Amino acid sequence: MENKDIFTHMQALETQMGKVHGDLGTLKLEVKKLVEENQRLLLENEQLRKILKRESMEGRLPLPTAERTADPLLAGKEAIDVVGEGYDNLARLYHEGFHICNVYYGHLRTEGDCLFCLSFLNK
Repeated sequence: MENKDIFTHMQALETQMGKVHGDLGTLKLEVKKLVEENQRLLLENEQLRKILKRESMEGRLPLPTAERTADPLLAGKEAIDVVGEGYDNLARLYHEGFHICNVYYGHLRTEGDCLFCLSFLNK
């Protein structure tokens, strides 16, 4: 093999290595995002399991609204209780670290207070 061919071959390998290095960096960033999301979801899932366990042990799993207001004689009174209870449940969820706003509803709050959630609670 001539010196010129060896040099050309080395330049081609260097170019390929640069491309592989760039692809590896991109892949590394994607894996990092997936690992972070996975960790966030694991924490959120753990918190939800604790809440579900606590609610089921207390026997406080709420019935759907349609079942509460099925009796027309009690519909007006229970509707008022449901509004208060719903607000209390949302406030409790917010204080347990979950979003209650329409933007991020149900997601774990990782960066402190959410202005959307707070404005919703203040209505």
